[in-house]
Parts: sequence; C-alpha cells; structure tokens
Amino acid sequence: MNVLLIGSGGREHALAAKLAASPLLKTLFCAPGNPGIADVAQCVVLDVTDHGKVVDFCRVNGIGLVVVGPEAPLVDGLADSLKAVGIPVFGPSAAAAQLEGSKAFTKALCDRMDIPTAAYGRFNNAPKAKNHVRQQGAPIVIKADGLAAGKGVTVAMTLEEAFAAIEDCFEGAFGDAGAEVVVEEFLEGEEASFFCICDGETALPLTTAQDHKRVGEGDTGPNTGGMGAYSPASIMSDALIEQTMESIIRPTMRGMAEQGMPFTGILYAGLMLTGSGPKLIEYNVRFGDPECQVIMPRLKDDLLVLMKAAADGVLSSMGVHWRDEAAATVVMCAPGYPASAKKGSVISLPRAIDLPEGVTIYHAGTAKKGDDLVANGGRVLNVTATGKTVTAALETAYQAVDLIEWPEGFCRRDIGWREIAREKEE
Repeated sequence: MNVLLIGSGGREHALAAKLAASPLLKTLFCAPGNPGIADVAQCVVLDVTDHGKVVDFCRVNGIGLVVVGPEAPLVDGLADSLKAVGIPVFGPSAAAAQLEGSKAFTKALCDRMDIPTAAYGRFNNAPKAKNHVRQQGAPIVIKADGLAAGKGVTVAMTLEEAFAAIEDCFEGAFGDAGAEVVVEEFLEGEEASFFCICDGETALPLTTAQDHKRVGEGDTGPNTGGMGAYSPASIMSDALIEQTMESIIRPTMRGMAEQGMPFTGILYAGLMLTGSGPKLIEYNVRFGDPECQVIMPRLKDDLLVLMKAAADGVLSSMGVHWRDEAAATVVMCAPGYPASAKKGSVISLPRAIDLPEGVTIYHAGTAKKGDDLVANGGRVLNVTATGKTVTAALETAYQAVDLIEWPEGFCRRDIGWREIAREKEE
C-alpha cells in the first residue's frame, strides 16, 4: 500500500518511522517532511491547503491511505475532500475536527452530554470577558477559542495576568483564533493525556502520557507546544481509564454521532485528575506532539493496520498491545523559543552507532543548508529513549542529549519529575 503522510514535525517523524516498519507498506510519501523523515520516506513538495492538488497527487501515486498529522488541515476539511472522491483518510471531518478547532463547540458538547469539565464563559469582546473574570477571581484560565498552535492558553494566577491574556486574544496575538475567548474555572489536580483511536462508532483506548507545557524547569514560564513527555502515566490507573471512557470518551462519541459528525481518527483528551475524578480540559483531534514520540516506540502493533481499520470503520474487532517498557522524550529548542525562535544555528548529531541503546532522535524543526543540519523552528529535536522505568528512560535520553553538538540549543532538565518522584516512592 502506498501511504501519504501530511506534516513536518517530530510527531510526523515518529509516525513515519512506525508506518515504515509495516509489512503492508509499499511506498511512504510525506508532505513536506523534514530531514529526519527523509530517511524513511520520500518527501514531496505539496500544498496541502490546495485540496485539488492533494487529490491529484493521491490519484497519480496510487495512495491507499492518507494520514493527516497536524490539526490545521483537518479543521480545513482536507479529510472531507479526500473522502468525497473515494480516497481513504485517517482523520476526522471538518465538522468533527471542531472538537479541537473550537473550544466553545467542545464546551457546548460537554453541556449537552453531561461530560465533566471546568465551568466556563464564552465571550466575543474584552469588556465582557474582563467583567466575568472580576466576578470569578483568580486563578482562572483564558483560552483563545480557535487553533493557536498550543499557545493560546493562559493559566492566570492574578487578575492582571488574566486581563493581559484577554487583551492579547482580542488584539490579534493569535489571529482569528482569538476572535472569541473561553474563560474557564481553574481546576486543581494533575494533568494527563489520554488517547483513543476511533472509527466513528468504536473508540479503542490506546495509552496514557504526560507532557510538560511550560518552557522552564519546575513548570514555570509561558506555555509551549510541549517541552517533553513520558508514557505511560502511572497516575492514570486502570480504574481512572475506565472512568474516563465511561464519563468522557463514550458520551463524546455518542454526541458527535447524534449531531451527524461521527468522529474518526485520534481522539486526544487532555485531562485534569481532580479530587472528584477526571475532567476534560480540552480535546485534540490528532496525536499530541511530543506525546506521539513516546507512544510510537511502545506500540507493538502495526500502526498502518490500525489506521486503515479506523478509516474503514472496522475497529470493533481489534485490540491494541503495548511493550512493557516506558518511553520518554526531551525536546531541544532553538534560542528564543517560545517567543521568537532564532533559526539557522548548526546542529551536529552523533552517529546512530554512538547513541545509547534504545534512543531515537526525531526531527521536529530542522532543515538542510548545504551539508549542514540547521535549526528551522522553535522545537527542533525530540530525543527519545525507552527503559524499564520512566526514570531509566529519561536518564538515557539525557545521555543522548549531551552527545548532541548544538551550543545554541536548550532543553528542560526535569522532564518527568512527577513520575520520577512516584517511582522513588515505590
């Protein structure tokens, strides 16, 4: 089978490596890909916002499945355009992708299906939003309603922070994504990421992870797209997973189907584990980044088989199997990230033979400049390792980080600190 993977980040590199291992795969194309993906796939220049060109490429190259990595093409309706001409695609319709594309849409679904989530207000102008914040007090959470590349959320500990976040949204800091604002109750607890693969009717639980959004150690500083992650997250017990399925995932699947928007693809629930049980923070409609980079190394099954089954609507007869080991990833970033990352610094990676056992370096924001590998984004490399425990995996990952010659790059040195503390107690 020929497969077209859409995307260019670390998530897509992890997906490409896993898809390339499938015996079913004939040729893997990636648009646009990156230098790391180019080792396992044929990278192609293709404007994915031009759906007609994507359709033409699929027809010419006999594509049997399109896998859409990032959220923007899904919200833009690429899956609809492909399905309309009979090209199988792994990913939700534009209508179903509203689960990520509009936080207000998801909140309304939670209201209708009685899904536990934070209390909220929805506003289309700053004065009303600020008045609501004054009434509720701080801490409080301010979210741009639309897609903001993981940066449209502010956990405001003071009223002044909340007001500044509201002004950022309405003054265009996040473009159209900030045209409306959702103001949410601050939830106490620990966050976890939970993933399911879905075919419109069946939601098959995958696994858990925990990522680190804040740029600074000790979970300080502004939110980012993610500075590191580990899987599994032991705080998500089997009982909590079943509670999440029963109170959050299954009602979501029913509610979407009732609205004529059956959900197909990856349903990623960002959860807050509160004293009264798991509550939904938000949904994403694709694999997390960097969570995907710690999920793929643990997956025993053929990813292509699972994705094709989801696209064909036959997941109900399938199961998913995982390796016993843990996985962890450390994100290396360019200077200035997340505000304004400096591009162009040269990176020298160690040879694969010189890396510790169990390490994979996924490319996220890299490019080739002549013979040099250079930083070409904010989050640049995902240094991923496996081990018997999260502690062991992270020790190996940091050993590999120290082998990379990139003086300008930086990373957090405390990824997985909660899980490491739990493992020490056991």
